[in-house]
Amino acid sequence: MQLSAFYRQQIITALQSEEFNVVVIGGGITGAGIALDASLRGLKTALIEKNDFAYGTSSRSTKLIHGGLRYLKQLEFGLVKEVGSERAIVHQLAPHLVIPEKMLLPLKEGRGFGSLLTSFGLKLYDWLAGVKSEDQRKMLTRKQTLEQEPLLNPEGIKGGGLYAEYRTDDARLTIEIIKTASAKGAYCLSYVCADQFEYDDRNQIKAVKVIDLLDQQRFSITARRIVNATGSWVDRLRETDGSLQGKKLHLTKGVHLVVARKKLPVRQAVYFDVNDGRMIFAIPRGFTTYIGTTDTDYQGSIDEVRTSRDDAKYLIDAVNDAFPSVNLSLSDIESSWAGLRPLIHEEGKSASELSRKDEIFQSSSGLLSIAGGKLTGYRKMAERVVDLVIERTFKNRNLKPCSTDKVSFTGGPFTSIHEVRSYIDNIAHKLRPVQMEYFSEYLVHTYGRQTEIILDLINDLESDNVSTRLARAELQYCIQQEMVFTACDFFIRRTGMLYFDINRLEQIKEVILKDMSAYFNWTSDRLKEEYNLLEKSIREARIKE
Repeated sequence: MQLSAFYRQQIITALQSEEFNVVVIGGGITGAGIALDASLRGLKTALIEKNDFAYGTSSRSTKLIHGGLRYLKQLEFGLVKEVGSERAIVHQLAPHLVIPEKMLLPLKEGRGFGSLLTSFGLKLYDWLAGVKSEDQRKMLTRKQTLEQEPLLNPEGIKGGGLYAEYRTDDARLTIEIIKTASAKGAYCLSYVCADQFEYDDRNQIKAVKVIDLLDQQRFSITARRIVNATGSWVDRLRETDGSLQGKKLHLTKGVHLVVARKKLPVRQAVYFDVNDGRMIFAIPRGFTTYIGTTDTDYQGSIDEVRTSRDDAKYLIDAVNDAFPSVNLSLSDIESSWAGLRPLIHEEGKSASELSRKDEIFQSSSGLLSIAGGKLTGYRKMAERVVDLVIERTFKNRNLKPCSTDKVSFTGGPFTSIHEVRSYIDNIAHKLRPVQMEYFSEYLVHTYGRQTEIILDLINDLESDNVSTRLARAELQYCIQQEMVFTACDFFIRRTGMLYFDINRLEQIKEVILKDMSAYFNWTSDRLKEEYNLLEKSIREARIKE
């Protein structure tokens, strides 16, 4: 079924009346991957999410599909190999969303590994991650490193390495996978909260009781198997099931800051170390550069994760140490985001030392919960979960094998990054007559070939401002095709405007809210509530409070 906001009631009717093979709770990247895999194998699948899709960690990562270079330090060679291989697959599935990015690793006297060890580590990384020959690491002299990035503090620089990474939009990747799952038969719905479980006389879960958070109606969804893929909320559902025993989650917070590109005009992405031994990214994106991340234990509310001034100051100080001429201050921050890593607790280990491996917890009631893992490894995590679902419940059925490595997402297909670049040029040509060609790269990296639908919608909309006209077309598309229900859904997780184009957001927010009110017949109170929620998100992103 099309993932349209206007099909909400039909989806709810199906969820209430039909029996499913699998219900996935959690609409982040892990849940999305499981729903797609299960649907492709022939299992009747539903997915519910209590907020918007990709609301949690899946819209608040470093936005890299990376091969896990830092895991070499922890000697997790298997993890490096798996995520490296997966990175290549995801790039092949969606080259418009998973974009090659050269990363510079400066080497400093007395910090990190020496040149020989780094050279060996990067070579091992290339081998484990299956990096193509043209993208394999290149070691640089001191002079070459400083020429590659003149902003670097030259003090102590003894050389560097260039290696391959891939940049993505984590929320867009998640929504495209959910759209693909929906196109393959899965019923997917946001703003539906799993409240309780129903059990049969053998104490096996037979249904999940839910609340539709948009109109407060309650109903049950019946399923043979329930999968808990709620990320940072995994232990809450395990507690609801009465199965929170043994290993538990260890939440750590990661913060990212966004500044104008002209304030931190790095020539390419840089992965540099700081005084406490941590590694920080500075990554150019459009007219901005974003910086991250922190890695600190988190004990606060998992529903209200915020960037503190101390978090921001830590990252600003790290940047000024590595690039002293830029002289950033807190006032230069245009936007920010903070997210949680749902890691598996290991006694005696600090936040940075904890493994990023995923783990599946099996409850005696039949609840399967998955936690840990990385954005890059979502597909293999999903495969392991669906394999287990089939082994435990559907072993005798003639189901298809995993095929998620071959199915392109909505927005494609593209055969290569070269075809993506050619398509961007084509879109720029189409936009030139209306002076919007500078939006071509943003549109293709956001929507892929679905850009054509948005261009068709532009013709039916009026506005003096071309940016506003485009945004109104984007909104119409996102409501009809991507289940947008709130202004924050649109500005944060569909377009990324709150993070990477906050000035455009400020210019168009009134028009967008007015359009949304008309589409959904909002009352004046609901419109005011939406306006206040958006303003709150803007204030928090700017770290002004």
